[in-house]
Amino acid sequence: MANLLYVDNSNLWIEGLHVAAYKSGMAPDVWTAVQGNICDYSWKLDFGKLFAFAGGDESEVKKATLFGSRPPQNDSLWEIAKKRGFEVVVYDRNVANHEKKIDTDIVATMIEDSYEIFTVGEDEITLVAGDSDYVPAIEKLKKRNIPVHVVFWGHAARELKSAATKFIPLDDYLTHLSL
Repeated sequence: MANLLYVDNSNLWIEGLHVAAYKSGMAPDVWTAVQGNICDYSWKLDFGKLFAFAGGDESEVKKATLFGSRPPQNDSLWEIAKKRGFEVVVYDRNVANHEKKIDTDIVATMIEDSYEIFTVGEDEITLVAGDSDYVPAIEKLKKRNIPVHVVFWGHAARELKSAATKFIPLDDYLTHLSL
């Protein structure tokens, strides 16, 4: 079975900082870290480990795409992700410095790929994201017998967890996924 992997980088990283803050004792629980915006900025994500964990063996990954906002010019984030096997899709932030287009492009790409490169009965989709914006797309894909696994931190949206064919929480793998 081949896997199509889609990652919302900012969502994964920001929420990972909250989980890391809890795990390092900076907050009494993850929700306090989220609500208080308490982050452990020493935590760094290893894209190769994420690719292997969420996608499987490289030979099993039909496509892996990482979506995010353009980092500063001196940031090597996207080059590292490319070297680890991801196709990278980057968008500029808007004038208010807010991330735009990411969730919409992930949904559009998953749907497009489900028609263009997905083989029903042989492939599966893995989404690494945590908000409920993805629920309608997951429901539509599942109506076509396309399994959609969600891999994210345990505090992902309840609706998203319910909509997924399978939900895999990352919390216990924080150290494993660290650079």
